[in-house]
Amino acid sequence: MSKEIILDVRNDLNNKRDPFKKIMTTVKSLKKDEIFILHSTIKPTPLLTIMKAKGFEGKVKKIGTKHYETTFIKRKGRIFSFFSKNKKDMESTKKDNPLKKEETTAYFLDNRGLEPPQPMVRTMKRLETLQSSETLTIHNDRVPVYLLEELKDVNIQYSVENLPDGTAKVHLTKI
Repeated sequence: MSKEIILDVRNDLNNKRDPFKKIMTTVKSLKKDEIFILHSTIKPTPLLTIMKAKGFEGKVKKIGTKHYETTFIKRKGRIFSFFSKNKKDMESTKKDNPLKKEETTAYFLDNRGLEPPQPMVRTMKRLETLQSSETLTIHNDRVPVYLLEELKDVNIQYSVENLPDGTAKVHLTKI
């Protein structure tokens, strides 16, 4: 039987403290066979996306008014799920496409003007579909420090470009 690791962040949320760092610290300390159970006052929709990219399946259960219990279990196999493409379609795309390989494997997200956690959710969602050697460039209002911290645990290399207007472009490449 797997050991359950329980974290209750309802008090943090009720006192308007962001529990994200506490949650991620707990996630990083999980052993392979441990189950993570989170108690919160809200349905943690953005966290479900982040945890999926980290290789977890999440199930949310409403316990009562302003009480949700979310159970995360580590998936077996690959961290990222990929959209499969038809091999024939890929070959014809390569043959008929005048773009260089790096241009056909580059993607862009403009996250400027979005309230947290939307930039991170959008980025993590897009990273789920990134194939090996493909690059995603994101343009954010600021350097996404929480995102960069999370990338340490997955096969993504990144570089940060600070722009004169105070915004930042981050180039993320799946290795």
